[in-house]
Amino acid sequence: MSNTQVSRRAKELRAILNHHNYRYYVLDDPEISDAKYDRLLRELQDIEAAHPELQTLDSPTQRVGAAPLSSFRQVTHIVPMLSLANAFSDKEISAFDKRLRERLKTDTELDYFAEPKLDGLAVSLLYKGGLLVQASTRGDGTTGEDITENIRTIGAIPLTLQGQGWPAMLEVRGEVYMPKKGFQALNEHLLKAGKKPFINPRNAAAGSLRQLDSRITAQRPLAMYCYAVGHIEGGTLPDTQAKTLARLADWGLRVCPDARIVRGVEGCHQYYQEMVKKRPQLPYEIDGVVFKVNNFALQDVLGFVSRAPRWAIARKFPAEEETTRLKAVEFQVGRTGAITPVARLEPVFVGGATVSNASLHNMDEIRRIDVHIGDTVIIKRAGDVIPKIVGVAKKGQQRIRIELPSHCPVCGSLVRTEEGEVIARCSGGLYCPAQLKERIKHFASRKAMDIDGLGDKLVDQLFDRKLIEHIDDLYHLECDAVAALERMGKKSAENLINAIEASKNTTLPRFIYALGIREVGEATAKNLAEHFLSLEAIQHATKEDLEAVDDVGPVVAAHIVAFFREPHNQEILGRLLAAGIHWDKVKKQTDERALLKGNIYVLTGVLHTMTRHEAKEKLQALGAKVSGSVSKKTTAVIAGEKAGSKRIKAEKLGIDILSEEQLQQLLAPLTTR
Repeated sequence: MSNTQVSRRAKELRAILNHHNYRYYVLDDPEISDAKYDRLLRELQDIEAAHPELQTLDSPTQRVGAAPLSSFRQVTHIVPMLSLANAFSDKEISAFDKRLRERLKTDTELDYFAEPKLDGLAVSLLYKGGLLVQASTRGDGTTGEDITENIRTIGAIPLTLQGQGWPAMLEVRGEVYMPKKGFQALNEHLLKAGKKPFINPRNAAAGSLRQLDSRITAQRPLAMYCYAVGHIEGGTLPDTQAKTLARLADWGLRVCPDARIVRGVEGCHQYYQEMVKKRPQLPYEIDGVVFKVNNFALQDVLGFVSRAPRWAIARKFPAEEETTRLKAVEFQVGRTGAITPVARLEPVFVGGATVSNASLHNMDEIRRIDVHIGDTVIIKRAGDVIPKIVGVAKKGQQRIRIELPSHCPVCGSLVRTEEGEVIARCSGGLYCPAQLKERIKHFASRKAMDIDGLGDKLVDQLFDRKLIEHIDDLYHLECDAVAALERMGKKSAENLINAIEASKNTTLPRFIYALGIREVGEATAKNLAEHFLSLEAIQHATKEDLEAVDDVGPVVAAHIVAFFREPHNQEILGRLLAAGIHWDKVKKQTDERALLKGNIYVLTGVLHTMTRHEAKEKLQALGAKVSGSVSKKTTAVIAGEKAGSKRIKAEKLGIDILSEEQLQQLLAPLTTR
């Protein structure tokens, strides 16, 4: 290929790639695949590597970043980048509108251009002859920093303008931001690399733009929306804000799709409320909305005051982030025993409410953000979300390290953090008042002690009236006290007392399951009972002993050992047994009772001779496992009437399907003993 042909091809590739950047970033309507784009870019890179003289400032190859700078050069803005006045209520917006109409001596409603106020970093882009020649930060409004090399790496910003009719010199203002998804992905990457994540998308965007090494900026997921023109030479623009932004879009510059014209002050109020509701679903962070008089001629009449235009105002959302001092940390116990650190703060108004408490999640999070009592911390509260500490703004002079308590702050039981977990838990499951309601509901459930009539609402009443403080108190309830509860009465109370009395006669597997030991379900409880034959043997079993039981691995074994080693749990166990809970002696499993050992069955459809739960228990009594889903390991599916998707899946996998009659044949050893 001749030099002329090479030069022509390089020019053609630049035009093609810039066109596809426009389609991808501005129109969100790509015409080619990423792979094809990459091939075209690689071809241009190869040409420019072989012919450096063909490389131009608007070449897409310049987006990868250049060698690090020693410092940023200062840039004086042709037209100052002014700030906006703020409003924090509808009343202030109404007053703003009234002032403008009085100054313009008109009663006619004004047209405002309304747009989201992006939470990013304001920048200025300077194009000469359609080519991006300079980019700078806002700085103090008069002087900013030259970040041209970094801006070139952002795919959403055109290196050369599209279309035609642009001025010889065009300065565009806008906001560089980091989309929410990109921010999340960046922080996940930083955490995996063992680095400190960014606190919020704004900090991430600002930190990325202020990298002296633009190659780092090139790896960050940045974008930009343009919202104004600062200076032009050698051309004209339309006479309104809305038309001007539409013209910028024609030239390949991104403008916010959520911006529009609103009519009068009522239109401003409606737009604000709309964006409040829409805010959580937006792909970018905003901290308010901006209203500008749409007509440029009216803007000129209104002019400026101090360092802000009279014709524009920012209606700010209640701040979602504020700073305050961390005074203390308390540890709360959840209904499952989880120990959660809660920050006690000097009260601060954030997210529309005064906040004095905030979540610290867990000890890993406390260590990650390196927060201590006495620090000035950053509080984030978005809408109804529980406030949380997301970082440290300033370290305190006398910092106190936050330590996890060794014993439960509610009941005094040992606090344990299992290997591989981040959540610490109280080990006094049967004893701890903080866990009592959930423990009793599980204890009384049908597959546990099966106390008929003891539902969630009644448990809440018994607990709130202090008729029960521990699980064993169920067996000492008096009929008259229960009858006095809401929606009970004499007969209902008698029925409940009788059901509680009847529950004393149970089985060892049911009782073990009722204790609510972590990750010990029905099947595991049954295996434990049949392996050890007595509660006493299970209580004294070592971790190694427990791991010899079917379906009990190291994690479950550790949970069981921890439960029975806690003195408070032992205390409640003794009181339950003293209350009269008993069961028949567990017989050692015979060969006959292991006829189906190793087989896996799935029950589906309606059975007529027994319930599915009864069928499950009978199959398990013969050593079989009963699963809730069909897989290649399934021995057979027992299909009752109206069997559906599980039967269909079994047929596709070629798994045997048994009728209810064939189930009866399987269970014959139990009925002929």
